[in-house]
Amino acid sequence: MARAPGRLSAPGAKIPSMNASNTTELMHTLGQQALAASRLMAKASVAAKAQALRRLAALLREAGEPLALENAKDLERARANGLAEPMVDRLKLTPKVIETAAQGCEQLAAMPDIIGELMGMRQMPSGIRVGQMRVPIGVFGMIYESRPNVTIEAASLAIKSGNAAILRGGSEAIDSNRALAALVQRALIDAGLPADAVQLVPTTDRAAVGQLIAMPQYVDVIIPRGGKGLIERISAEAKVPVIKHLDGNCHTYVDDPCDIALAVKVTDNAKTQKYSPCNATESLLVARGVAKDFLPKIGAVFAAKGVEMRACPESKALLAGVAGATLVDASEQDWFEEYLAPVISIKLVDGVDEAIAHINRYSSHHTDAILTTDHGHAQRFLREVDSASVMVNASTRFADGFEYGLGAEIGISTDKFHARGPVGVEGLTSLKYVVLGEGEVRG
Repeated sequence: MARAPGRLSAPGAKIPSMNASNTTELMHTLGQQALAASRLMAKASVAAKAQALRRLAALLREAGEPLALENAKDLERARANGLAEPMVDRLKLTPKVIETAAQGCEQLAAMPDIIGELMGMRQMPSGIRVGQMRVPIGVFGMIYESRPNVTIEAASLAIKSGNAAILRGGSEAIDSNRALAALVQRALIDAGLPADAVQLVPTTDRAAVGQLIAMPQYVDVIIPRGGKGLIERISAEAKVPVIKHLDGNCHTYVDDPCDIALAVKVTDNAKTQKYSPCNATESLLVARGVAKDFLPKIGAVFAAKGVEMRACPESKALLAGVAGATLVDASEQDWFEEYLAPVISIKLVDGVDEAIAHINRYSSHHTDAILTTDHGHAQRFLREVDSASVMVNASTRFADGFEYGLGAEIGISTDKFHARGPVGVEGLTSLKYVVLGEGEVRG
């Protein structure tokens, strides 16, 4: 595989120049290369995949300055285009972001390889043995906005799961994504794996997205990661299966009884640790029995950090005495909102029954948490809240593949089939039945 890192074509293949008239040709070329690479990745050794991941981690750590220079281009362009600061924040490749990505690669490399795993083998009366084998999906297409670190998360998971990936990042992060994709291909080549196992779509032409989601002959699943508009479009137009979530309207419910100090600490983290992620808490529910004690304390925290509170009448009255608080009357629409900003909706509820009912009605089924000292309430919340991640006495910000020990995540699925919650290696595999016999025939 003696080929320059970052080059998208196979030796001898011709990648057309980037313009709208030949986007179809471009995408089909990428699809063909991905399909060929997926067959090589499916039989790649555990050692080779681990080597590629460890090499990618090393390259990320070595490339701090060049990555910073490319990332700066994206940040400058984003600010010049008037992108809101929380959205600009998503574009940043800080040393911490790079180190987290590198650690994710190493975590994946150290994890057991599940490809080829046999499960549930059982003897049938006929004499045959029947079970299931875990296998790669094949080729997945990833369409994502803003965060360039997703390039590494997607690439590392593709490598570990023995798949090939076609990545289409947003135009706002094109320079960062190109730099990261070049590192991925270097790592693949150095490990003796096909560079085409991870390809970045080299054009920002939006027509490329339409082509990618309509190539079932090459692509087995599409994973969109971004704003609601993007995901709705992909879901409506895709001709291949889609793993998706539309919103991150996450709730934190402060129960009666609870540890007030713990509730303040966790609620603060769930909302303000970072405003832009989909697992940040957007709605706060508070049991009436603890509201007089809890709300002024968390209100003071939010006021100090400039968080606007959109409150129901009862909670607004309890927050009225908080110095510097920005209070707005909550509307019905606020209970549905994913703000991705220093804004939170607040509502008082009678107790766990009303909290569960509210969440199941208004939640996006992403991540919801209860803060409580009542074991029975915690168990009911876990059983009855219909979300991909449900938490007890922990920040919603933990709903993340790295924090769940998956090494990385390719996204968070709010679907109810195949993959649900943070999608790691297992979510990028499928099961096929295997039958072992010794000459048995069916009578």
